[in-house]
Amino acid sequence: MGIFGSHKTRMVTADDALRGRDQAMRVPERHEVLGTPLLPPYPDGTQVAEFALGCFWGAEKNYWRLPGVVTTAVGYEGGFTKNPSYEEVCSGRTGHAEAVRVVFDPAKVSYGELLRLFWESHDPTQGMRQGNDIGTQYRSAIFYTSPEQKAEAEASAAAYQQRLTAAGYGKITTEIVPAGEFYFAEDYHQQYLADTKNPYGYCPDHGTGVSCPIGVVKASD
Repeated sequence: MGIFGSHKTRMVTADDALRGRDQAMRVPERHEVLGTPLLPPYPDGTQVAEFALGCFWGAEKNYWRLPGVVTTAVGYEGGFTKNPSYEEVCSGRTGHAEAVRVVFDPAKVSYGELLRLFWESHDPTQGMRQGNDIGTQYRSAIFYTSPEQKAEAEASAAAYQQRLTAAGYGKITTEIVPAGEFYFAEDYHQQYLADTKNPYGYCPDHGTGVSCPIGVVKASD
């Protein structure tokens, strides 16, 4: 596994995870692009969805451009370390995945549409990696916030598995698990690819310059 080391693809245990800190990361008050609050409380009638699909920069941009999305934020979820730093998450010793929080208006965009974008924006069959981005923090996951989201996520996974199998891909490795604590990432990660922050930026495959995430199958395939 080259310079990355095989330990980065093995989930750390709760006993071995970094302890973290009580102080949450500071984040901007407003979304750089949408101008809406990053932190709760969110507007009445909105719902929260959370996904992990590799590098969170490009994933967040895909979601904030979707009509009906009220706000987005990037953070860390699914692990053990309290209020981790980016460097700690990248060490593989927190158990967290790079995640995107999507606050949406279900009257304008459905959870099913968010799931469609999720499946079609990355390769959900790669396990603890996404392209050349290797490590548990790049794993694919759906963090559901209600029984209805869980049922819809499982049904969509089954449907996309059929399409992926037909296209020659392997088994989906996406975790479908209850949402836990969402720890907001550092302020410089929030809306990283906004034109006002990094107009020529990209979500790198850590040194390769390959844009990500890259979907492998579409609903119409």
